[in-house]
Amino acid sequence: MSPVREAWTDDRLDDLSRRVSRGFDRVDADVRGFRAEMNRGFDRVDARFDAMQRTLLQVGGGLIAAIVASAIASQL
Repeated sequence: MSPVREAWTDDRLDDLSRRVSRGFDRVDADVRGFRAEMNRGFDRVDARFDAMQRTLLQVGGGLIAAIVASAIASQL
């Protein structure tokens, strides 16, 4: 194990600063990628809910039409 340095030189502090900045840049890129992936996932979920809503409206409209037709037929 190397001995612990008591003093930091300007060059070492600059190097540390660059390494920390690169690390944050990498994390920022990862977070941006994750956000983009999540947004694509939400778009797919939204599309599925839209399709389900459309199906429910069609089925509901068909049921209402069947009930009305049945009521009219029973009156004749």
